Order: sequence, then C-alpha cells, then structure tokens
Amino acid sequence: MNENFDRAPGAGRSRNHPADPGLMGPTGDGDPKTTLFNQREPLRQPRTSPPFSENNISQTNDMGGFSGDCKRQSKLQQSANANSTSASRGCNDVDSLVKSSKLSASAPEFVPTGINQYEDPSSYDDCEGHDSEPTLALTVTEFLAHLSSSPGSFESDVEYITGIFNTWVTTEELLQELVELIYTESTAIPNFAYTGARLCNYLSHHLIVSPASGNFRQLLLKRCQIEFEQRDVAVRGDLETQKKFHSYVLFLGELYLHLEIKSKKGPPNRANILLDALKVLMNSLLSNPVDANLICAVKLLKLTGSVLDDAWKESGKPHMEDLIQRIETILLDATCNRDVRQMLLKLVELRSSDWGRVRAAAASNATPDNDPNYFMNEPTFYTEDGTPFTAADPEYAEKYQEILDRQDYFHDNCGDNGNEEYDFDDEMDPEIEEAFENFCLESERKRQQ
Repeated sequence: MNENFDRAPGAGRSRNHPADPGLMGPTGDGDPKTTLFNQREPLRQPRTSPPFSENNISQTNDMGGFSGDCKRQSKLQQSANANSTSASRGCNDVDSLVKSSKLSASAPEFVPTGINQYEDPSSYDDCEGHDSEPTLALTVTEFLAHLSSSPGSFESDVEYITGIFNTWVTTEELLQELVELIYTESTAIPNFAYTGARLCNYLSHHLIVSPASGNFRQLLLKRCQIEFEQRDVAVRGDLETQKKFHSYVLFLGELYLHLEIKSKKGPPNRANILLDALKVLMNSLLSNPVDANLICAVKLLKLTGSVLDDAWKESGKPHMEDLIQRIETILLDATCNRDVRQMLLKLVELRSSDWGRVRAAAASNATPDNDPNYFMNEPTFYTEDGTPFTAADPEYAEKYQEILDRQDYFHDNCGDNGNEEYDFDDEMDPEIEEAFENFCLESERKRQQ
C-alpha cells in the first residue's frame, strides 16, 4: 500500500506538490505524514479571527500574524481617533451656534400669516364648569340618570342622596327647583315614571325643609295641577304635545299608586285628589279617540284599573262601569287601528275577569259547581299515553289510582331510593336481537369502506 496514503479529507489534493521547507517541523526528520499534513491547502478563513496560538504555527507565521494584528489595531485606533475628533468638532459647532443664537424660550408663539387666531370661548366655559362646584340641577340629573340605568340600587342610594338634598335644599326657591327637576326628568326619561314616583314618595317623608308655600308633596301636586289644566288642549295637540301629555298621565298613575299620606291613626292612605284627577284624565283621553290617546288609556287602566275599581266600589261610585261602557262604544263606532281595537278588547276582557285576580273562596262554600276556579291550583297528571288529566276529570280517581299502583310497582323493584338495578332477564327479544345484529353488521361494513 502506498505510504503517502492519507485518510484525512482532501489530503490527496496536495499529494504531488513539492514540500515547502518552511512548513517542516523543527526536527527535520522528514516524516511523510507530518509533511503531507503541513502541505494541505488552507481552509476558508473564518469570519472572525481565531485566538492567537503558538503551538500550531511556526515562528514566521507568528510574526506575520502579530504584525497583522498590529495593523488592525492601528486601523481601529485611527478610526476611533477620527470619530472622537469629529464628535468634538460637532460639539464645538453646537456650542458656537448656541452662543451666537438670538432665540429665547420666553419669545411669543409664532403664528404664520393668514392664520385666524380665533379662540372658542365655550372651551373655557367647559373647563370652568368642571373646576367649579356642582349645581343642584347637575346633581339631580346625574342621580336620576343613575337610577334610570340601575333601578335596583334605589333602596341603597336614596338615603344618601336625600341626605345631600337636606344639606343643600334649605330655601323655598331651591325646593321649587328640586320639584321641577324631578318632575321634568320623571316625565322625560323613558320608563322612569315608576322609579320617579317612588322617589317622590320617599322625599315627601324625609325632606326636612317645609316653607310657608308648602312641603315637597304639596309643591309636587301643584306642579301636576298645571299640566292637568291643559288636558283638553293636549289631547288634541300635535304628536309631540300628546306624547308629553301621555307621559304625564302615566306618571300621575304611578304617583297615585306610590304616594302615601300618613294618617294619625291607621296605615297611610293614597291621595284622593289623584283618584279624581285620573277619572277626569281618562274621560279627556276617550273624548278624542285617536290611536295614541286610546293606547295611553289602555296603559293607564292596566296600571291602575284594579286599584281604581276597588276605590270607586268602596265609595259606591260606578265610574269604572262608565269607563268600560264608553270603551265598548268606541269599539263599535270609532275607526281605530286594528291593533288598538285588539288592545281595547283585551282590556274589556281583563276587567270582566276582575283584572286577572284570583280570589280565594271560602272553604265551606267552595264546590266544583259554584266556583269555576275550584281546580285552578290542582296539579296536572299524565297517563301512560301522555293524556293530561286533573282533579276536574270525571275519571280522575281511577287514573290517579293507576299512577299510585305504578309507583308502588317501581318502588318494590327499585328499592327505597330507586337506585337499585331492575331484576329483569338480560336476554333480548329475538326480534330486537336480530335487529341489533343487522345494525352491527351494517356498521362494520360502512367502517371498512
């Protein structure tokens, strides 16, 4: 075998090249392996210079590498000196510009020619409004908006806001302003009449201020009186006027239900003045039977019908019968919308059922024959085929006994808790077994496709 054979990759490329005496080892023994290894072509230089080593290269290469490193270091030093020189020159230029500049930090703002220097005074007003103390109107508006968005917080917040009102509202003028604000917001905010009426009732009992012109409740009723006197004009006004009047009517209905007047003896009473006002307002709405007025009348009677009916019956006045008769006349004569006509029919039906109330009959007198609601609260059962039946069913006793027998049967087989397994045979019916086998075969065939 050839002695010059070398297994190192790429060794054969330099096999025939003459040996360089400068690459020989210091022993000079002419070892073939050492000579061939030293005669290999140098590999690609790395991107970064490797650390300096004295064991793998000769003294001549050491001096050459050292001189190369010195040259590179000198170049780096020259570059750093140039950068520092340019930086110092730039700093000197900046210092000279600063010293020679005539600009001032306190100079007026520069505005190009042709620019209008108009300033909106409203922006300053807004800023001043935020910095100034809140007004009564702002406080009331924010509190009512909070109640409108979170009506469930009424009970927890009303005491706190009433304390603020007691420290704020100390004069007759402020009390009148508070009444006007609450009335306006209660009739303007959609679906706020209920919460507004509750707030009015609470303030009527807890506001301390009571000037000579009247307390909170008296001033509120006077404010409602102003709108009441405009009823005949409002029911025949334009759509916007009618809308405001209808909001007032519904607020007055809520106020009648929630405004309480304390009595010296017994429980608090409702304001009878509002009872009479609601009757007059109903007649005004029905006097001009357009769709909007009729819808408002239906809403008012659904809201207060049962309470008004009881109050008029106690006083022996047939006002509710007169209103229902007038509605029936409108159904026959007026040319109202089909949906409005349906609403009126449902209202008459509701009143005929005593406003949907179910009164408990006396136990001694109630029988299935004289009380149509005798079986109202009885449970509903179902037979095996799903047919419902109740206690009013003639076959109730027989069907109910079948259910009891079936429950006893399951109780005997399942135990007390119903958790035990059935003691039935595990064998399937032949027809069911055949169908199950066919199902398994069909499933296996589809799986293999």
